[in-house]
Amino acid sequence: MKKQLPGFQECLRLMRMRDPQMQEDGFHLLRAQAHKYTQQLVNEVTRETNPGLRCWFLELLAEARDPGALPLFLEYLYSDETLLKTWAISGLKQINTKASRRALWEAGF
Repeated sequence: MKKQLPGFQECLRLMRMRDPQMQEDGFHLLRAQAHKYTQQLVNEVTRETNPGLRCWFLELLAEARDPGALPLFLEYLYSDETLLKTWAISGLKQINTKASRRALWEAGF
């Protein structure tokens, strides 16, 4: 029998817990289904104040490879925060569209 994966909100709840193992569990459970939640992840990145969670959300968006995240990655491509910029670059590489490749080229990556 196939095990039911928790939904988006449950994964977020786990990622926000104090227990590091629960956080990791939530992240990896969501990673398996990130492509289903692109817009929700974009919303979470823009609302989130915790830098670690923002990076995780960007990492999940990169894994999703959804061109719908392109505007967010373009925004963070020029961020002063190195980790956010790093995940934006990764996301643009993963999306691999003409627009994402051009943005990386123009930014010198």
